[in-house]
Amino acid sequence: MPELDSSVKNVVNETIAPMGRSMIREFAEKFAKIPGLVKLTLGEPNFNVPEHVKAAAIESIKENESHYSDQKGFLSLREAISGYLDKQFDLQYDPETEVVVTIGATEAIFDTFAAIINPGDKVIIPTPTFALYIPIVKILGGIPIQVDTTADGFQLTGKHLAKVIEEEGEDKVKALMLNFPGNPTGFVYSKDQLQELVDVVKDKNMYVVSDEIYAELTYSHKHFSMAKLLPGKTILINGLSKSHAMTGYRIGYIAGPKDFVEQANKMHAFTVTAPSNPAQFAAEEALKNGIDDPIAMKKIYQERRDYLVDQLNDMGYETILPEGAFYTFSKIPEKFGLSSIEFADKLATEGLVGVTPGVAFGKGGEGHFRISYAASMEDIQEAMKRLRKFTESL
Repeated sequence: MPELDSSVKNVVNETIAPMGRSMIREFAEKFAKIPGLVKLTLGEPNFNVPEHVKAAAIESIKENESHYSDQKGFLSLREAISGYLDKQFDLQYDPETEVVVTIGATEAIFDTFAAIINPGDKVIIPTPTFALYIPIVKILGGIPIQVDTTADGFQLTGKHLAKVIEEEGEDKVKALMLNFPGNPTGFVYSKDQLQELVDVVKDKNMYVVSDEIYAELTYSHKHFSMAKLLPGKTILINGLSKSHAMTGYRIGYIAGPKDFVEQANKMHAFTVTAPSNPAQFAAEEALKNGIDDPIAMKKIYQERRDYLVDQLNDMGYETILPEGAFYTFSKIPEKFGLSSIEFADKLATEGLVGVTPGVAFGKGGEGHFRISYAASMEDIQEAMKRLRKFTESL
């Protein structure tokens, strides 16, 4: 096996080199090596892809759909995305010019920020939140401004946003990053709460990047998109990974104004050329004939959520009822004297339960831990038995 030549050991991107890996993945892989551990770390649905969706991918292979698609994705898929967004959320996008199909929502996030950020530009990121926003902004030369929302029940209020923009300099803030339903908190913004934010940003020279990948997984009320209130400045990110358990198919998308989409599509074309054909045909089938597929999954997720929240609060782990997604985000009692990393490590090694430390989700996540209930009820119940025993030992 080749060893890196000493002459190039210092030839490295100085922005990326000091960065660690995604803590979510790091802890998941670390804990997976512990024999007998119940793993509740990754946001990986434990459901299979619906049969009719799998059949569409298989059929595309049989029909030799093996050549490059349009760089933005097959027009038929973009039409399906446009129709889905219209039917489900009353959002209107031209499939020819205002939609790009990406390799998962992760690529959509990267392409979007690449089209917005110049070196030194600032992006406001409410935390705790999905871990990848912060390093992507840094890689592109931007400055992530982490805003701790724990004091407001994980909501970024209009008042708080206005204060941050004033402190950071309105001329330097180029985007607000939203993720709702939220990972890791399950927080869902209502129309009125979104309007608070719109009132702050509508006259400012900044975008709202709205990652709504969990839009189909809300429990108390139907998802309302930021793009409905601020269509000309909102970049909508979504995909099929969570709604249809299609994580491995890697299909996401960007929807937004034509002039912005043209810029984001440049980065998309430079990095991946085009998405995979079988995955695109599967996604088209899911959006055209499988809109109701998530309903059965959501019912099961809600049962798991209710059980988990009751158990966690009963054990003394303060847990707000999540209104969406498939995570609980619980406070670690201060009397334990443990950081979120120390708590997660100790729980894994001594209690044989794998959770994700809150600090993995930004500054606002410290003092908490995330459980993914995209796992079987049997595993969740066993994990709660072990957590209770572990808690009593502390």
